[in-house]
Amino acid sequence: MSVIDASRMHEIEARYPDILHRSFRQRFGGLMIAIGIILYGFYAVWFFDLPKLVAEAHWERVGIYLSEWISYDVQPEFRVSGDKISVKYPRFSPLGDDPHPDWVTNNADGSVTVSVSGTGRAVTINKTQAIVTAHGVTVPIDISGDSPKVIGMDAPSWMTVYDDNILANLGFAGDVSISTDRVKIRKRFLGWANFIFDTQSPFFDKPATEVVSLIVAGPRLKPDESNLALAFDNFWNNTAWQHGDVLTKLFQTIVMAFLGTLLGALAAFPMSFLAARNITPNRLVNQILKRFFDFLRSVDMLIWALFLTRAFGPGPLAGSGAIFLTEAGTLGKLYSEGLENIDNKPREGIKSTGSSTVLVHRYGIMPQIVPVIVSQTLYQWESNVRGATIIGAVGAGGIGLKLWEAMRTNANWENVAYMVLLILIVVFLFDMASNALRSRLMGTRNR
Repeated sequence: MSVIDASRMHEIEARYPDILHRSFRQRFGGLMIAIGIILYGFYAVWFFDLPKLVAEAHWERVGIYLSEWISYDVQPEFRVSGDKISVKYPRFSPLGDDPHPDWVTNNADGSVTVSVSGTGRAVTINKTQAIVTAHGVTVPIDISGDSPKVIGMDAPSWMTVYDDNILANLGFAGDVSISTDRVKIRKRFLGWANFIFDTQSPFFDKPATEVVSLIVAGPRLKPDESNLALAFDNFWNNTAWQHGDVLTKLFQTIVMAFLGTLLGALAAFPMSFLAARNITPNRLVNQILKRFFDFLRSVDMLIWALFLTRAFGPGPLAGSGAIFLTEAGTLGKLYSEGLENIDNKPREGIKSTGSSTVLVHRYGIMPQIVPVIVSQTLYQWESNVRGATIIGAVGAGGIGLKLWEAMRTNANWENVAYMVLLILIVVFLFDMASNALRSRLMGTRNR
């Protein structure tokens, strides 16, 4: 084994100082960053008071809202008057104007039994009692007095007793509200009710095979209109789901995104040449245009939409204008930075031949900058489809306004799910289209 003497050691240290004599930052930089992140995490927990927020959050509402996205409910109300029990359904019930569901049974003794779900949850109503069966327990409730009362037992945990009302929570299946001489049941079903045809359509509640048979070869339901045209009209003008209005608003959103991005790109392209230092050697012009791009970008698209809806009124014009202003700033900055990073040798070579400025730009600059322009513009176009949905909620038109109206009622979550699903499909298709266009125009498509 050889021994390294002191002079040899000093020589090695002098040759590799970056390894053997690392600075404090090099030795402890990673550790300090990790400690900083941990400290910032503790600070964020304290600043936002996360333990209190988590403890006081209404987590049960998450499940309620999600269940309402994929289900609908029917709410019959049973009224006891003497020996007679009558049932009333809300106006615009999903079951139509004269419903007779098979889950409501009129018994021989005059009582009515409602099957709330197929797992043993049911309510039987007679002239003096409402008997609720759920979670393996049967609870009789007297409804003949001044207020409803549980008979012969304590109310179970899933039942809440108020002064003039008893509420039985049956989970996803629904709930039962019991008051004197009146029982209201909310029964929940998976799926979207009347998605194709509403209750006013002659095709309502018919099996799919019968509907297809009527459309293909059945007698005309309306003498002056074919069954196919009638079916399409009933679908398009479905009063519950408003397919025609929703799809029209979705198309408006797509047009807003396309028009705003296109106009923003057309405005940003010439200005970017003036903003690029290596193309336009005028510092004043460069700085003015770059600060102009910063101003357009710093005002959020939502704020521009608020300004323009006050100027032009609500509608797609304000939305397209908001996207145009934002994209003019964003794309202008991206284009100018792309121009400043090009290789000047091709440009100088073409310039040395005595070519005009237009030709120098066409053959010396454009081949280098086109991939950047195409990539960034397509990405912004795809992103603006999502952005157009948000600005629609403040009155800029499109499906965003429709979505906000459905959410504001707090009762049409299945319609919200429908529109969210449409937006997801459109964004997915636009993502695929933009990727395909980028690959084709930039020559990176798989062969």
